[in-house]
Amino acid sequence: MREMRRTPRTFSLTMSTLTNIRTEIERLTERRAELFHRLSEAHDPALAAEHKELDDRIAQLWEEQRVERARVRFGERDEIIHRARAEDRLDRAA
Repeated sequence: MREMRRTPRTFSLTMSTLTNIRTEIERLTERRAELFHRLSEAHDPALAAEHKELDDRIAQLWEEQRVERARVRFGERDEIIHRARAEDRLDRAA
């Protein structure tokens, strides 16, 4: 029998994580829109730098959301790799 290595995340914890990521994306997107509006009125290097930081953070959050959704759908990355290697060994042995 296979031994469980770690406690799986619960559905509510996963949904909470995805909800938190989405909420943060929305909050930062609104701030970015405000900065964009202010930058359209006059260029300010400090605002431009903050706008760039927000772009980078939003991109990072979208990536976190993509990874979390993939994990929910397909399972933990290490387990997927383990299964794939086991299947590969079976295919070579056959």
